[in-house]
Amino acid sequence: MKQRCVLLADAHANMLEGIRGLLESIFEAVVMVADENSLLEAADKLKPNLAVVDLSMPVSEGSNVARRLKKRHHDLRVIILSVHDEPTVVNEALAAGASGFVLKRAAATDLIPAVREVLRGGIYTSPGLESR
Repeated sequence: MKQRCVLLADAHANMLEGIRGLLESIFEAVVMVADENSLLEAADKLKPNLAVVDLSMPVSEGSNVARRLKKRHHDLRVIILSVHDEPTVVNEALAAGASGFVLKRAAATDLIPAVREVLRGGIYTSPGLESR
């Protein structure tokens, strides 16, 4: 059974299209946005099951976007996509409320397992990150 809705936020159109293709097999609707304001507005209106968000998306108020999403929507699951694999970056994202951290270079293989684990209530990080 497909999940209802996922928000996908990334400023890069090519990345959005590739990730959307992966997520369409799990979700009835994949809503794509390219900036923080659109992400927050869509989360308010749609009440999605999950948000998959680029870590490098510019955010206002110097705040982590995962933290802002979780503050407004406590039950929303958030997976961060990033090119950064430094332990401090991963730890900060998880501390801010993200339930998953997937490296963009591994999204083709890691995103679907991440989505499944996070929707079950677990935590997922791309393999290799947790051993650093």
